[in-house]
Amino acid sequence: MKKILFALTAIAAMTGSASAADLGARPYVKAPMAAPVANWTGFYIFGGAGGGLSAADQRVQTTVGAVPLTIDQRQGGSGWFGTVGLGYDWQFSGTWVAGVFADGQFGSIRATIQDPTVVGGLTGTQKLEDSWAAGVRLGWLVAPNVLSYVNGGYSGAHFGQTNFMTLAGVPAGIHLNSYNRNGWFIGGGVENNLNIFGIQSPGWFMKTEYRSAFYNAKTSNELFDVTNTLVGRDIRANSWNQT
Repeated sequence: MKKILFALTAIAAMTGSASAADLGARPYVKAPMAAPVANWTGFYIFGGAGGGLSAADQRVQTTVGAVPLTIDQRQGGSGWFGTVGLGYDWQFSGTWVAGVFADGQFGSIRATIQDPTVVGGLTGTQKLEDSWAAGVRLGWLVAPNVLSYVNGGYSGAHFGQTNFMTLAGVPAGIHLNSYNRNGWFIGGGVENNLNIFGIQSPGWFMKTEYRSAFYNAKTSNELFDVTNTLVGRDIRANSWNQT
């Protein structure tokens, strides 16, 4: 009886050993790692390019002592621009980003100026040559690497000299001097950290932005002829530029 019990015990032991040998080694499982989170706090510089539209409400009026005359009209134009700037952002409360920035724009956004008070009419092209802006922005992280934001602040612009021609295309010998204007802007956009779609580019971001700038109305009583004599008309206009 003892021999039979010992034999059964040995068979059970060998069966258990064989079963353990048949099992493969337990696979190694790497502990999951948290996805990298973009850090939006810090200084940055940027550059870019785009297109723009301009519009202006203009009033042609007489200077003091001239024949009373007032003509209202709206003119517009379009063009391209480039921009460079710098700023600082601060990420707080997990998903909010606030910052300050300044930038400059240059290029050629052209609009039309007309003076129909002259016999035969006058028309000219006015170019927004450069502008600058300083402001603040506030954004919310719709994803760890995607920032949706609004911005606003103060802006200034330089408009180049306008040389007038008759409606027949002949130089009229009259020009409007270049001038500066100040105003304010509002805008918004979306910015992405480029660590997306498997592309690893730490520190690089891409943004698309819309901006609307409003410049104060100004009376330009500097309409001169070829002898640099003041012509008896003023042009008063505001300017609205979208980029």
